[in-house]
Amino acid sequence: MQEQVKERLQAFGYEWQEGDEITLDFSVQKVENTIKNDCNVPAVPDGLMNIAVDMAVGEFLTAKKTFSPDSIAGLDFDAAVKQIQTGDTNTVFAVGEGSLTAEQRLDNFLNYLLTYGRDQFSCYRRIRW
Repeated sequence: MQEQVKERLQAFGYEWQEGDEITLDFSVQKVENTIKNDCNVPAVPDGLMNIAVDMAVGEFLTAKKTFSPDSIAGLDFDAAVKQIQTGDTNTVFAVGEGSLTAEQRLDNFLNYLLTYGRDQFSCYRRIRW
């Protein structure tokens, strides 16, 4: 799962740094233990693997934001497309209209990574005796 987390971080534009391995190991173990304890299973189910990867990315980036905010300064959370024009049709997306700062967008993104898919845990939950 660690390689998948690394690939996902790189897809978001994170540059891997020396010393990140320890934070990554802790983040992955924390997510695995959370899922195993919540579902009462001995291993993370295959159906929850993508959710686990995103949660581990969220844990990793949260730790980096807390203890080393300069290391994630290169992440860009601006919208990629603001306007599309095809022929005489012009579509403008409402980005930048709100008052969200870059840090608020990052916090929203981290919250999404850490919470999305938790409702699917119940599909794999076992009864504790």
